[in-house]
Amino acid sequence: MAWLCIWQLVAFAVGMDLLLIGPLQTFQVLLQLFVSGEVVTTVLWSFLRIACGFVLAYATALLLAYSAWRHTTLEMFLHPALLAIKSTPVVCIVVMLLIWFGAPWVSLCCVLLVVLPATYFAALEGFRALDSQRLRMLKLYRVDSLHQFGAYIWPALQSYLHASAKMTVGMSWKAGVAAELIGSPAGSIGERIYQAKIVLETADVFAWTIVIVLLAYICEQMFLYFLLHSADICTAWAIRTAAKKQQAAPISKKLVITSLSCSRGEKQLFEGFTQSFAAGSKTCLMAATGTGKTTLLHIIAGIECADRGELEHEGHVSLAYQKTCLLEQLSALDNLVLATGLPFAAIEKLLCEILPLEPLSQPVCQLSGGERRCVELVRALAAPSTLVLLDEPFASLDEETHRRSAEFILRHLAGRTLIVATHDVGDATLLGASILILDIDSDD
Repeated sequence: MAWLCIWQLVAFAVGMDLLLIGPLQTFQVLLQLFVSGEVVTTVLWSFLRIACGFVLAYATALLLAYSAWRHTTLEMFLHPALLAIKSTPVVCIVVMLLIWFGAPWVSLCCVLLVVLPATYFAALEGFRALDSQRLRMLKLYRVDSLHQFGAYIWPALQSYLHASAKMTVGMSWKAGVAAELIGSPAGSIGERIYQAKIVLETADVFAWTIVIVLLAYICEQMFLYFLLHSADICTAWAIRTAAKKQQAAPISKKLVITSLSCSRGEKQLFEGFTQSFAAGSKTCLMAATGTGKTTLLHIIAGIECADRGELEHEGHVSLAYQKTCLLEQLSALDNLVLATGLPFAAIEKLLCEILPLEPLSQPVCQLSGGERRCVELVRALAAPSTLVLLDEPFASLDEETHRRSAEFILRHLAGRTLIVATHDVGDATLLGASILILDIDSDD
């Protein structure tokens, strides 16, 4: 209201309607436009082209950003072209588009070229910020690309796309109407503004400007609302359909490691490590901190690579990480349904063997360290696999939960091969497992 008063006072001070019209006269003209029905048809004409350009730009930007994230060579190829488009003045883009496509399509193409770079760079930054460990975890549990996208990738991109959309939606209307103003396609908002300028109808120019501002604001709020709720919809779809993809676990197979060597930087973690684990065996792997127990488990799981050596194992692996690796925005139930494919009722029953019922529906980011570790443990045992790897599974657990967790492992191991990295000799007793000392020189 204050700005309307200032506008009216400045208009009075200028005293020339040709130069500056006041808000009262502007709203009178705006009302006449609505009554005549001219606004509806004109806005619809411009909206369809601007919206089509925006949607095409958004879809293209997401596709290119994903492809560039997966392929560095493609990113290097696209970067200079998109940077050039981003830096080119809108008026130059409009003139070139008029030469190439003519007036009817100029606004659509202009919006596409203006929105594409901004959305691409925002989406690419979002893809780069994805946690590689969580992506490897999803791959380990055989979550397909569509379910990865719905449950993790799309929700993780929201903050980047939300910030970008606040700029690009308004920008698309400014660029689209500017293109129409220069090209003057029949029936567009830009044509109406151009006609008002020719006959010096300042009130019409202001009225159409208000229409554009309102349209940009409404479109922005609608698109931001769509972005916000699309993440929830995608996540719900991924979890709901994941519960239908369960497969029976294959028969347990032996694991044979031959001459495995691995270094990190200048530190040699292990050299020529050879070991055989019989099918259905239970082994507690023990060594000093920093000597490569976690790295060895990750190599066996296939989420890290050794320098050389061979692994022989047929079947699938499940892993409980030392540093819990869960999708933070999902509940414990949703995390396990996504990874295992089991129905909600079955997952809830398994979790309740170790955890109370109350925290199961909370986002895992709200759980304690011990509760998160229990969720990791249940996921590793519930997933269909032939080999179960547990990395410090009892860390941060109290004595009672420690005991219940060990009993849970024994109940649900179902004859699979088990390897547990631990510092506690008592864990081998609880699990009835043999002890393997990882005989590696350590700087610790």
